[in-house]
Amino acid sequence: MSTTSEGAGPGSPPRVAVVTDSTTYLPPELIERWGIGQVSLYVGWEGERLPEHEYELDDFYARLRNSPSLPSTSQPSVGDFLARYEPLAEAGRDVVSIHIASGLSGTCESAREAARLIADKGLRGRVEVVDGQTGAGGLGCLVLAAAEAAERGLSLEQVVDTVHGAREGLEIWFCLDTLEYLRKGGRIGAAQALVGSALKIKPILTFGTEIAPVGRVRTAKRAHERMVAYLQELHDRGASGWIVQHAQLPDEAATLVAEGTEILGKGPLFCTEVGPVLGAHLGSGVLVGGIGCAPAAKS
Repeated sequence: MSTTSEGAGPGSPPRVAVVTDSTTYLPPELIERWGIGQVSLYVGWEGERLPEHEYELDDFYARLRNSPSLPSTSQPSVGDFLARYEPLAEAGRDVVSIHIASGLSGTCESAREAARLIADKGLRGRVEVVDGQTGAGGLGCLVLAAAEAAERGLSLEQVVDTVHGAREGLEIWFCLDTLEYLRKGGRIGAAQALVGSALKIKPILTFGTEIAPVGRVRTAKRAHERMVAYLQELHDRGASGWIVQHAQLPDEAATLVAEGTEILGKGPLFCTEVGPVLGAHLGSGVLVGGIGCAPAAKS
C-alpha cells in the first residue's frame, strides 16, 4: 500500500475525492473549503418530491408543525451517484463516499450500486463507499476527517482507515421534545421502549446504526443541563472536537455553543440547523444536539 496518493501536484485537487450525502448539514463554507461533493436525499410531500436543499427551512418546519400528514423521505438514486462519481473517476481520482447509517436509509445501497457500475466501466478512479453508521453532525465529523486526510495526500485505503478510526471515537447525544415523529416515520428503533410512558418526557437519544435511548428528563431545562453535562464528559475524556446542531432552536443552540466553548476551551467545528430529511423524522423545534468527536481508544 502506498503511503501517499500519486498524481496530485502543487495546486491540484487531492487524488482522493470525498463525497457524502446531504444529511451531514455541514455549513457551505466547510463544503467549499474542503472540496466535498454532496448528493442530496429527497423529501416527498403531497405529490411533490424535491431534493432536501430546495426547501426553505422555516417554511418546511412551519408546514411540518401544521400539516396533518408527514412528508416521506428517500435516498438518492443510483443515477444521482453516478453523476457525481463518473467525472471524478474519469479524471483518475479515487473517491471515498461516506453516508448516513444503512440501518436508517438506503443511501449506502444506492451508492454501492453506483460504485459497482463505475468499476464495470473500467475507469481510472476507484470508488469506496463507507457506511458512516451515524448521521447529521456525526457524519459531518467523519467527512471532515476524510477530507483532511485526503488533503494530506493519503491513499484511498488510508483515507478509509481514517474514517473508521474517527468513527470509533465518535459519540452523539440529542434530545427531542417528542418521539411522535420518529414513531410515525418508522425510524424509532430501540427508542420504542420509551413510547407509552405515562410521563411527559424529553428523551435523550444516541444516533448510531439505529436511534437508541440513553436517558430521559421531564423538562427542556433538564434536557439542556444534560447536554451541558455531556460536553463536560467529552472534555474529561479528551475530545478532539465537538459540534452543535438544532432544529428551530437557534437561541438554545447559541447558549449551548457558549457553554461548550467555556468547557472545552474552543469553539465547535460547526453549529448548523438540521434539514428536512432528518427534520421529518425528529420534528420541528424539538432538537438540541451536542455532538462530540472524541479520539479513538488506543489499544
